[in-house]
Amino acid sequence: MAKILPNILITGTPGTGKTTTAQSLSERINYRYVNVGDLVIQNNCHEGRDLEYDSYILDEDKICDVLEPLLSGGGCVVDFHSCEFFPERWFELVLVLHANTEVLFDRLVSRNYSRKKIDENMESEIMQVVLEAARDSYQEEIVHSLASNNIEDMESNILRVEEWLHEWKKNNLT
Repeated sequence: MAKILPNILITGTPGTGKTTTAQSLSERINYRYVNVGDLVIQNNCHEGRDLEYDSYILDEDKICDVLEPLLSGGGCVVDFHSCEFFPERWFELVLVLHANTEVLFDRLVSRNYSRKKIDENMESEIMQVVLEAARDSYQEEIVHSLASNNIEDMESNILRVEEWLHEWKKNNLT
C-alpha cells in the first residue's frame, strides 16, 4: 500500500510530554495514534526486563517488523522516547519535545522513578541526547525541537503541526 498521508514521530526524553501531545494531536488531525511502548509489551518485542532501570530490553528488529505494516499506509502519529532505529522513510516530520529541567524533574518524580532513572533521564535531557539522535537519523529539515513545559506549549505545538500538515497536503496531494 502506498503511503498517502505523512507519518509524524513525536520523541524526546521520558517526561517531556510525548504521550499527551501525540494523543491530542492524533485526535485533532484524525490520525492513528501509535504508542511504541505499548506495542513492545503487546507484541513481546523485548528480551526481558532490565531490573536496574525498570524497563524492557528492546528487540528493535521485532519492533520494526510490527510497525512496518502500521506505518506503510501513512497517517500515523508515533510516540516513543528514541528514534535512531526507525527507518528514515517512515517519517516526514520528527518532533523532539524538551522540557526545562525543573519541570522534567518534577514529572519524573511524580512517576515514582528511581533516583538512578531520574538522574539518567535528566542527564539525557540536558545533553540533548534524543535531539542529537534525531538529527543524526533524519534529514535536518524534518527534525524540529519544541518546548513542552505546559499546556500552552502543547497547544502551540499542535497548532504548528496542523499548519505543517495543511501545507504538506497542499504541496503533495494536489
